Amino acid sequence: MNDETDIATGTPDSPQRDAQERMSPEFVRTVLDLVDAGDVEAVREKVEPLHPADIADLVELTPADQRQALAAAISGLIDGDVLAEMNDWVREALIEALEPHEVADIAAELDTDDAVAIIEDMEEEDQRAVLRALDPDDRAAIEEALSYPEESAGRLRQRELLAVPEHWSVGDVLDFLRGEEELATDFWEIFVVDPAHHPVGTCALSWILRTPRSVSVADVMKREQTLIPVEMDQEEVALIFQKYALISAAVTDDSGRLVGVITVDDVVHIIQEEAGEDALLLSGAGEGDINEPVVDSYKVRVRWLVANLGTAMVAATIIGLFEGTIAKMVALAALMPIVAGVGGNAGTQTMAVTVRALATNQLTQSNTWRAIRREIQVAMLNGVTIAAVLGIGVGLVFQNILLGGVIATAMLINIVIAGCAGVLVPLTLERFRADPAVASSVFVTMTTDSMGFLVFLGLATASGLTG
Repeated sequence: MNDETDIATGTPDSPQRDAQERMSPEFVRTVLDLVDAGDVEAVREKVEPLHPADIADLVELTPADQRQALAAAISGLIDGDVLAEMNDWVREALIEALEPHEVADIAAELDTDDAVAIIEDMEEEDQRAVLRALDPDDRAAIEEALSYPEESAGRLRQRELLAVPEHWSVGDVLDFLRGEEELATDFWEIFVVDPAHHPVGTCALSWILRTPRSVSVADVMKREQTLIPVEMDQEEVALIFQKYALISAAVTDDSGRLVGVITVDDVVHIIQEEAGEDALLLSGAGEGDINEPVVDSYKVRVRWLVANLGTAMVAATIIGLFEGTIAKMVALAALMPIVAGVGGNAGTQTMAVTVRALATNQLTQSNTWRAIRREIQVAMLNGVTIAAVLGIGVGLVFQNILLGGVIATAMLINIVIAGCAGVLVPLTLERFRADPAVASSVFVTMTTDSMGFLVFLGLATASGLTG
């Protein structure tokens, strides 16, 4: 019997079948053709074997005007696990088409953090309708999570965890695990709490399984643990997980009581989101999501283009001041973009390193000046190297040693200025509590362009090169 199946069937050829094959253009087209033909049974037959993450991908790969029809055809398959894996913009559009009780049914299936992720972006009126449709316990848990700031540990935490008293034995824990029906679905460690529900230690699940039943939990637990306050920003949470190689961590409220747990799978999503967000903010592209509405993308990007236009006008004004110098020697017009362009690249390199160091807490007040000195030293070395190559090249091409010396000097100065701007601009914005990833590029570009033109044309004028 042949075990191989066609890609379009959605049935794996093997456990190792690649997700890209499952979401191949041929598969997507086949499913959408069946949707258009109204063959709901065939659509469900192809989609049902897919992993929830693959179903989410299928919906995202479907053109926006066909998503509702696909969602209707596979309505029973789009559950909480699928929505939790889905792109925010696509998920919001689908949720808007659902009745509040349908959203409530989906949220009830999920861990608290995933349910909050679905509900938090809804309109306030829709939120209230969904919350009213939930069971009292689920409603209370989600309302409590929503009371914390966005992107905080309080929003990110799961309420579903396993906590036991310190006086229990390992046997008591094992009996509890086997006898309790409503336990957390997945857990890697068991938290140990005192009578006031303050966390006093943790036990890895592997320790419990390998320890004799008679041993006390207090004798095998690890008392040193990393506690996450509910108000902590999710980016700081991710840094702590990276620094201490955590699998999970307890979340505590203002009184130190255990109120939830954050697991590494949630942190992986945060790291990915924050890294992508910073990279896009550096370019002024906003969220940069291909599913974001066109008008929203336009509003985010156009303001930074206008800001760049303003900085370009500053550079143009500086060029205008040296109109006479440029008229006397046309070669200057051809060469001055080199000085500004290379300086801009040098500034961008330094800026990217600085913004990343700030985001990962590598750069703090204690090592600020050391970082500034380091970047100036790197800029000096880069400047000397590039200036030497450019100066010799220009001198030979234009048969003018003085011109080569002028552009080499200008290049050296501008790269050093770029290095200083690349580190000082993000630090200054951070000091004034502005996001350095958002505005740094505009100011750094303005500095390198303006100073590049000013230094090069100023030196050309002062040296008598055009005299």
